[in-house]
Amino acid sequence: MACSRVLMKSNGKVKKRIVAELELKAWGDIGDTDFDPGKEEEEQGVALKKSADSDKSTAEFPDSSTEMERSDTEEDGAPRVHQANPELKSEEARQQERDFRKKLNREARETVSASIHSKIKLIVHRPDFDLESKREYQSLSRELLPVVREIARKTMPLLAHDDSFDFGKHQYYGSKFQADSIAYRDFRYFAKKRPPTDSPSLAVGVRVDESASMSAFGRLEAAKQAVIAVYEFCQLCRIPVLIYGDTADVSRLEQMSMYAYADFEHPDANDRFRLMGIRARSNNRDGMALRVMADRLAGSAAQTRLLISISDGQPKAMEDYTGSLAVQDMQQTLAYYERKGVTFLAAAIGQDKDVIHDIYGSDRFLDISHLPELPAQLVRMIARYL
Repeated sequence: MACSRVLMKSNGKVKKRIVAELELKAWGDIGDTDFDPGKEEEEQGVALKKSADSDKSTAEFPDSSTEMERSDTEEDGAPRVHQANPELKSEEARQQERDFRKKLNREARETVSASIHSKIKLIVHRPDFDLESKREYQSLSRELLPVVREIARKTMPLLAHDDSFDFGKHQYYGSKFQADSIAYRDFRYFAKKRPPTDSPSLAVGVRVDESASMSAFGRLEAAKQAVIAVYEFCQLCRIPVLIYGDTADVSRLEQMSMYAYADFEHPDANDRFRLMGIRARSNNRDGMALRVMADRLAGSAAQTRLLISISDGQPKAMEDYTGSLAVQDMQQTLAYYERKGVTFLAAAIGQDKDVIHDIYGSDRFLDISHLPELPAQLVRMIARYL
């Protein structure tokens, strides 16, 4: 960069004007293939220098277009948020999403058709995401991901053993006794050999209560961090995962709303951003949500199906879904799907912990007294079932 000064005279006054000249140098002639970029005497690029008298505005606002040329991850491994509009989906991809959403609605309504929820107007949504979702995900996941990776790293030896098709753990019977499993009191004390074509050892579901009370005391953010941790852990360990949220009484035409943020039948790398759509909305009809999710898990090929419910309160929805009626419905749902091989855990994060404990029982209850511990606690709990 060279600067020349031009003096101009106007009305008897001398004005100084700075003209910036940029000199670009090319190494070799066009088509010259003999250039050696390793020679020390060659210039290593174009250096741009700005004079002290020049306008500062262009230096204060960096060009966002350079953001797109970096890698897709930050230095700490977190997904990078690109400063551009999300790539538009093809019409085929949009049609696949619509077809999958219709399938989810059809199956969910069939699942509850023989229950007390048969007349409840249900809609299963497949939430979308935007740039703000990506930014929020990056912000919430930055400190979580190193912890999740460390837990996954310690879990990998179990997965390597699992993939060797040697022994499947946590069986009711088998040829190898596992003394360390007695502490779980689930009668799965044995391991048995599995053929190479056997099913995955674990599938995980997370149900998030999206009732209005979740907006209090940082519960919503804790729930989002928890599902991020579970989702990323399952991705690292190749565990099928489904994550749904639910609320009730949005309107008379939508008495029950479920939100399919991630589903192992239709995996999508962008599901991690959909998780940011979790909101505090209205009431909660827990038994119906558990029934729909447990039915999806029961239909999976995994040997162990774990369904975790994150909730801050007891079930309550219009017209009279509360009290003993709701408790009875939930307990019947738990018993029915446990016979189908689904294991339930309740992560209680609110003021109704005693009620949730009574509904689920001690063996299915996690008392989360300190919300920042929720993500790591859930991930470690899932790792125990591998």
